[in-house]
Amino acid sequence: MLTLGGVAAAEPAAAVSAPSPQASTHVVDRWARHILRAMPLEQKVGQLFVADVWGKSADEVHPGNQRKYGVDTPAEVVRRYHVGGVIFFNHSGTDNVDSPTQLARLSNGLQRAALSARPHIPLIVSIDQEGGRVTRIADQATEYPSAMALGAGRSADNARTAAEINGNELRAMGVNQNFAPVADVNSNPLNPIIGSRSFSADPGLAGELVAAQVRGLQGGGRPTETVSASAKHFPGHGDAAADSHVELPEIKRTEEEWRRIDLPPFEAAIAAGIDSIMTAHITVPSLDPSGNPATLSKPIMTGILREELGYDGVVVTDSLQMQGVREMHPDSEIPVLALEAGVDQMLMPPDLDVAINGVLDAVRSGRLSEERIDQSVLRVLKLKWKRGILVKPLASERSVPRHVGTAEHRATIQRITDRAPTVLRNDAGVLPATNPGKVLVTGWNRPEYPGYPADPVAALATHLGRSATALPTGTSPSGAAIERAVAAAKESDLVVVLTNNLRTGASQRNLLTALLGTGKPVVAVAVQEPYDPGYVDAPTWVATYDWRAVSMAALAKVLTGAAAPQGKLPVTVPDGTDPGTVRYPFGHGLSW
Repeated sequence: MLTLGGVAAAEPAAAVSAPSPQASTHVVDRWARHILRAMPLEQKVGQLFVADVWGKSADEVHPGNQRKYGVDTPAEVVRRYHVGGVIFFNHSGTDNVDSPTQLARLSNGLQRAALSARPHIPLIVSIDQEGGRVTRIADQATEYPSAMALGAGRSADNARTAAEINGNELRAMGVNQNFAPVADVNSNPLNPIIGSRSFSADPGLAGELVAAQVRGLQGGGRPTETVSASAKHFPGHGDAAADSHVELPEIKRTEEEWRRIDLPPFEAAIAAGIDSIMTAHITVPSLDPSGNPATLSKPIMTGILREELGYDGVVVTDSLQMQGVREMHPDSEIPVLALEAGVDQMLMPPDLDVAINGVLDAVRSGRLSEERIDQSVLRVLKLKWKRGILVKPLASERSVPRHVGTAEHRATIQRITDRAPTVLRNDAGVLPATNPGKVLVTGWNRPEYPGYPADPVAALATHLGRSATALPTGTSPSGAAIERAVAAAKESDLVVVLTNNLRTGASQRNLLTALLGTGKPVVAVAVQEPYDPGYVDAPTWVATYDWRAVSMAALAKVLTGAAAPQGKLPVTVPDGTDPGTVRYPFGHGLSW
């Protein structure tokens, strides 16, 4: 007997053969129901959870697994809980990523752990590989521009191509689900968590590019070469002024406003055949006055998503470790409420034992029926069939270098990214700087930590050539750092200063103002959200929408005249002190 979270589970029944991805829906439904009858309740409930694990190999002993799960290795987590999926990260907490081949080896090890149980049901292996700042694997793999950079490029074909390359590379690494694209419409410039992760503030443009990326991720080859897409965060996180990681944001739109602004990209995703939709930990009183986060709202998840929109794919929560979903209910109650609302899978509960046993207790008490559990398990099983995970759960580790980070992929993504840089202002005619002389590149850079590349200041200086000097000043430059930058600027012919979040970055504003005061030609570049030009009145402003090396290469071409700027603002940039005043309108962008 296996003990699952302190509950004894019956030995599972014999395995049955999985249908091919080309099988009819009738055959798949019959197979899935046969599998369901072979699964004890504990195994069914396990399929409804997606776990984060510690370690870069399936058998790596890591104290993080012991702290959270009471076992040593990622493989033991999978075997103990029969989870339906795992998710990989590249941060210091649960760092799973080293290289593409290593990631394939980790995925394969966890799949073998899942397949060691009977019935043999492989895992959904997930990652957040959105592009831009939300990139989980960049080293040796192709890196992608942010969604908003694609929005600036205004090409659905390019958005689809980028997603197709992304999906093919992920599947080659053993990942079969990408929690992307972001379908939120970033209509609030003060949004602290979405921003450039969104394609646009325009629902039509956002919906067009969301649909394109869904088709690229899910349709870029045979099912065994593609990944499940997951549109997020329903019903729309774009108007939030708070971060749901740390609190429960309230969306104050009327229902009519929500239908006009936030709904269209999700409708587009559903029309494109999206495999799954991720929920938002936000409250929307006009849709559900209960105060519950949307993740736990039956009027939103069942009433709107299931019944009105007719969506019958997998609905997965955003991370249940986030405070936005934990403010009103205990951790044992949240998965039960999510299932009652119409959700299928629970992502990263803070205590998996508590979460699973909460669901088991609800079934045994009669609060949840086993038929309700079966309904969600069937959706999960059908997703695994649809994406070819059942017949090809393992990746070829030896072939990873032939498919991931190839010269062809990198060149294609660079070509796509080259359309993004948007020149908002060029009053002094500084651009293009075809013969810039001595160039100082300074300003914002992020401290390095696992999973992130070297700073964009250095990357841009490298692309500009030997006449450029890099002088990064960090996220909050000190007075001494500003003085050093000013002194270096006085010895230069052109200054390029990178900014990120001038709204809250007073010291960054001071740096830019001081550099403008030198009298030298200054090019200010917003390297993440394009709202920075509303806070400092520089005569030359450019927006890149993210700071990764691929975007810095595109920026260098525009600055030097090697390429004409093509980007058009996918949002409206207001005045930072007077939000009612538009500094740069939607669609604005200069060229030459």
